[in-house]
Amino acid sequence: MLPLDRSEVRAKLIAARQALPDRLERAVQLQGVLRVWLVGRREQTIGGYWPIKGEFDPLPALYRWSEAGEGRRIGLPVVDRESGSLRFHVWYPGCPTELDAYDIPKPKDTEVFEPQMLLLPCVGYGPGGVRLGYGGGFYDRTIMALRPRPYTVGLCYSNGFLPMLRSEPEDLPLDALLTDDGVSWQRDA
Repeated sequence: MLPLDRSEVRAKLIAARQALPDRLERAVQLQGVLRVWLVGRREQTIGGYWPIKGEFDPLPALYRWSEAGEGRRIGLPVVDRESGSLRFHVWYPGCPTELDAYDIPKPKDTEVFEPQMLLLPCVGYGPGGVRLGYGGGFYDRTIMALRPRPYTVGLCYSNGFLPMLRSEPEDLPLDALLTDDGVSWQRDA
């Protein structure tokens, strides 16, 4: 069996995601899945992401989660150019932002913290929670550097499922994967 050309697959999946005629409906479904799933979690700090290229937007569900308990904090990633990893800065609706080197909004002048859970955008996903990201390795480097390791949750629309996708040596496994169809995969405790 020939390995997948990940760059070609990424391009096709991003184009398909952006062209989804029912992306809004899928987003509403995934908002519900994420909100319900977060109810039973004990983490107090979660690193999210600012959605780009038609990605699912986790921020409304995260904001609702943060309102439900005192001390809960949400962070958005800021690229650390020296390490090639991400730092998470506190985010809240209306906080000042500025564009990073990739023209993605990031919190401006807010506190840095290490999240107990990371929500990761997925371009696609495979069996057993294998994540296909953008290929830059930012999340993998970040997860490897954080101690203790945060609980990792991939978020993707169900049309991104790739039955032939397999993990590569440098890929870190997810702990859970959520889609608009529900909990697609979750590691046994």
